Amino acid sequence: MRLRGGFEIGRPAAAVWADLTADDALHWCRILQDVRWTSPRPFGVGTTREVKALWGANFLRERYFRWEEGRRHSFHVVESTGPLFKALAEDYLVEPRGEDACRFTWTIAVEPSALGRAGAPANRAILKTLLTDTARHYGLAPR
Repeated sequence: MRLRGGFEIGRPAAAVWADLTADDALHWCRILQDVRWTSPRPFGVGTTREVKALWGANFLRERYFRWEEGRRHSFHVVESTGPLFKALAEDYLVEPRGEDACRFTWTIAVEPSALGRAGAPANRAILKTLLTDTARHYGLAPR
């Protein structure tokens, strides 16, 4: 399963990048209750993060395998307490569109487990809230 959101944001790319790498990154996403960096700054390949999702029903440990400072980072989940997927990875790409605007593309790729496949429509809807919450955060119409 793959979800992709593309957001044309009326803010400089550096400001959006700062949001995505802040200590409270993704605080606007309702299914994420705690996102915590577990590596010291400056971040790069090998950086780790822990996420409490779905009000404690899932705890994830993530490791970044790509880090292009100010532009792109990607991670995969190395450990999860939830039974709904075999693998999960995400890619964040921030591209300038002039001095005061950028495009943020968020791609989420999931290889569901047998249980996850059985609940695919509900799981897709839950993951899609990450994209709709991000649109709202940046003052864009939800898609």
